[in-house]
Amino acid sequence: MRIVVTGKDGQVVRSLVERGALHTDIEIVALGRPELDLSDPFTVTSAIARAAPDLVVSAAAYTAVDQAEDEPELARAINVAGAKAVARMASDLGVPVVHLSTDYVFSGDGTEPYRETDKTGPHGVYAQSKLDGEIAVANANPRHIILRTAWVYSPFGKNFLKTMLQLAGSRDSVSVVSDQWGNPTSALDIADAIITVAKQLRADPAIAPYGIYHLAGTGSINWSGFARAIFAASRENGGPFADVVDISSADYPTKARRPLNSRLSTDKFFNVFGWRAPDWQDSMRKTVARLLADTEA
Repeated sequence: MRIVVTGKDGQVVRSLVERGALHTDIEIVALGRPELDLSDPFTVTSAIARAAPDLVVSAAAYTAVDQAEDEPELARAINVAGAKAVARMASDLGVPVVHLSTDYVFSGDGTEPYRETDKTGPHGVYAQSKLDGEIAVANANPRHIILRTAWVYSPFGKNFLKTMLQLAGSRDSVSVVSDQWGNPTSALDIADAIITVAKQLRADPAIAPYGIYHLAGTGSINWSGFARAIFAASRENGGPFADVVDISSADYPTKARRPLNSRLSTDKFFNVFGWRAPDWQDSMRKTVARLLADTEA
């Protein structure tokens, strides 16, 4: 089974390549610039067509949340028009598309984990572009699975977990917001979930589990608590650690508003596909240990 994924350097892409190598019946083909540029729909259609996929994963996106406020046209070109081109090409080839989206489509004003049927309410250019991208993907390909995820980290690229470890190497304390809550999610777990979906679709093409799903780590925490857990895991492995000072979102202003509640309910995904992400603390500890081991090597 050939799975074509958009992007080359993203956390989910690199995780898919790594996890896919563990399956002899799966081939992961990563397509990125220059052959595939989401801001140029022609390159999207031609590159995907040449790759001849059995499934397309739309993972690449414009993710600079604050910068999007200054580059709204580019954000929309990539997250809406680009995502639509990916989904449409998959439809033209007669294959499903798995599209990655975000918790930012919600306002974050609720107090319970968001379900797929809850009302959306994005704040800011990035958030709105991702919601509009979901709609564009769904309209372009009826065989779509949209996966909303949150607080993604991995051994790859730039992410909160790696930033915390880097800061701990040079600081005694780190200030982290404590009034934003969510589900830390390993990109490696996301890759495992996507492969699970792909295999089920291949096993029974007649099933129709298409629609929107939430996919995130099991359990929730605030950002400062996440940082403390990272430092504790690092300390256990002989790595750097620091004290964490709780601050509010108001103490750390950003151009784009962040959701205070990013928690996502993953019950629907589990009920349909029989897969649930590990506890976020388990996946986090594995990532910390791996990063520290790589540093020592």
